[in-house]
Amino acid sequence: MPETPFKAAIRGLALLLLIVQSPARADDDDPCPQPDSAVTDRRPTAPAAKVDASTLPTTIDGDHVEYKVNGNMVLEGNVVMKQGDREIRADHLELNPQDRSAKLEGGVQFSDPTLKVSGNSGNYSPALGADFEGTQFELPERRARGAARSMKVDENGKITLVDVNFTTCPADDVAWQMDAHEIELDTRARTGTGRGTKVEFKGVPIVYLPWMTFPIGPQRKSGFLFPAIGASSRNGAQFAVPYYWNIQPNLDFTAEPVYYSKRGVDLAGEFRYLTHRQEGTFEFNYLPHDDVTGDQRTRFKLEHVSELPGEWRLRIDATDVSDPNYFEDFAQGPEGTSVAFAERLAELTYRDEHFNLRGQVQDFQTIDDQLPDEERPYTRAPRLLASGDWQMGGQGSLDYGFDAELVNFERNVDAQTLGQFPDAGVTGWRLDVAPHAGLDWSAPGYFARPTIGYRYTQYSLANRAPGEDESLTRALPYATFDAGLLFERSSGAHGQRRLTLEPRALYLYTPFRDQDQLPLFDTGIPDLNLVQLYRTNRYVGADRVNDANQIAVGLTSRLLNSASGAQYLAVSIGQAYYFEKPRVVLPDEPPATRNSSDFIGQVSLTAYKNWNIEAGMQWNPQTQDSERSQFRIQYRPDGEHVVNLAYRQQKDRIEQVDASTAWPIGKRWNAFARYVYSMLDSKTLDEFAGFEYKACCFRVRGVARRSVSNRDGKSETGVYLQLELNGLASVGTSADAFLERTIRGYSRETPVPGKPTQ
Repeated sequence: MPETPFKAAIRGLALLLLIVQSPARADDDDPCPQPDSAVTDRRPTAPAAKVDASTLPTTIDGDHVEYKVNGNMVLEGNVVMKQGDREIRADHLELNPQDRSAKLEGGVQFSDPTLKVSGNSGNYSPALGADFEGTQFELPERRARGAARSMKVDENGKITLVDVNFTTCPADDVAWQMDAHEIELDTRARTGTGRGTKVEFKGVPIVYLPWMTFPIGPQRKSGFLFPAIGASSRNGAQFAVPYYWNIQPNLDFTAEPVYYSKRGVDLAGEFRYLTHRQEGTFEFNYLPHDDVTGDQRTRFKLEHVSELPGEWRLRIDATDVSDPNYFEDFAQGPEGTSVAFAERLAELTYRDEHFNLRGQVQDFQTIDDQLPDEERPYTRAPRLLASGDWQMGGQGSLDYGFDAELVNFERNVDAQTLGQFPDAGVTGWRLDVAPHAGLDWSAPGYFARPTIGYRYTQYSLANRAPGEDESLTRALPYATFDAGLLFERSSGAHGQRRLTLEPRALYLYTPFRDQDQLPLFDTGIPDLNLVQLYRTNRYVGADRVNDANQIAVGLTSRLLNSASGAQYLAVSIGQAYYFEKPRVVLPDEPPATRNSSDFIGQVSLTAYKNWNIEAGMQWNPQTQDSERSQFRIQYRPDGEHVVNLAYRQQKDRIEQVDASTAWPIGKRWNAFARYVYSMLDSKTLDEFAGFEYKACCFRVRGVARRSVSNRDGKSETGVYLQLELNGLASVGTSADAFLERTIRGYSRETPVPGKPTQ
């Protein structure tokens, strides 16, 4: 029987080895006991103030003392020399009293807060530091240790080791080891530099670098990161050598050129900045010539926020890719094919106690090239929004305000589309103003809010069919009366819970206005839910305002913790009843044929013994069918123990089941899995299974995945393998980010009670 792609992917787990940077977390849960010297609190600390060791008093003790003719003092047997927080032990010590330097022999041990050394012989000077031969050393703060032919420690705590091996593994189980001709450890800056460096895992060399830097603490440092090596059927073999440039404490840049054997060299990078008033990230990919497509492939993404003087704020969020297939080619799994649009947004906002002003320029790049031109979004440039709210009086206060929008819509449509859909090319300006005023009678246990408003909309259009009016207006008043009650009582043997009953009703009146001549720029119908049930317009966007003579009624009941207010359970139901059937509809929207809306129900169980349940349904009482429903149950004791089961359905469009889990199956093993099945199409959409093995000084994660593209329905197999070397770096595709994205509620970063976090 031929081997399936999924089985081949599992087999490929043993062959795929990618090396990427992922800062090690030496403070994670460790299945092995910590050595006595291990430090339990690993929070970042400020570098210790520099102290001149030569000014500190020195004490020396030993079994036998002898003075030589030259004035040197010789101590034999159990020699202990202390100066400040440094301590030296040896069998033999010869001290020069003039400069207090010492020559050490036999059973030499040196220790200070950052370093412990044992060796055969050595020299020590308060002014110059120490050097040792044939040493074993330990860095207690990082649970790291090693051996070197020689070691030198200068007065500033900088350590130079020659012919050295370095690891964070215990002595009886050296899973990984770094060998180097020379390693320099700066214990104050908490960084390391290696020359002639080789890293081995289980005796197998996995990387060799003539020069490298690595952290021995949580700080950032410029230098080359671990290279990335891999292969895929879509892009071929790939190789990357990232370089991190710590420009300033608030400014850095990571360059990561990637070589794809099938496509060429992709010049990628990320630039980050942070100041008192602004922050942002700029990412880019530039492939000058794709050998597969013959085209230039690019991606640019900018996220920027500036806090300006006088309550002003500037935000930019923009993404641009060279072609519709970019995400599909360079993303993993169906996530890339689900990107329909890339947004480009620049927004300037102002907010104070009463006013909220926004100015926007918004454009969308259509990624889904199968989307017809007439369904692609308009560019909104510019878009100006303003709103204001004021209040007068106390009980029964008068609330009044306004919402306004001025926007220009632009879109390019080809001649063929215009021939089939003449209205698709209509562009122009839209002004929408909606003042409102109302009373607010609110008190514990009830509220009543009558409101009246007026909505005026004006269009100045272009590219309309000959004979059609290019200047259109719509004006209509509306009135609402929103009221609700709150009943509650104590529950439980000791009154530790509260049970509420919260009925609510909203009456809405909006007269009918014929709006068939108005264009449709950005208006649609959102999914019906409890929030939508109580809105004054069932459409989003200003191109349509529904006529209404209706009342929406609902009932909510909650179970709460009396002391903390935490919600255990919430159950809500609601429905709208029409005194007159709505007449305003969109071109593809069926007219109302009954006197009530669909029935809405929602259940939410939270904060109860690690269980979370969410369920919702939109039910059509006329056809006795479910129009839309979802059910989700989760058991989550913590971030690494998660079980999810979900069902989602939308009539004639979607019916899926989704199960996922992340669960430890022993002290060292974790298992991961997800399965998504389309009952409507009778096929699997996404599935993966994986594992994690945790040892004293490393972790291994492996995931094999098969998914179906959202666009062409083709299957794609992916493999993720990650080896994390505690205290050094990570080797492999970053599985954590993938698992956190695909398994709801999973997180490696969940703090353990009582454990300090960085």
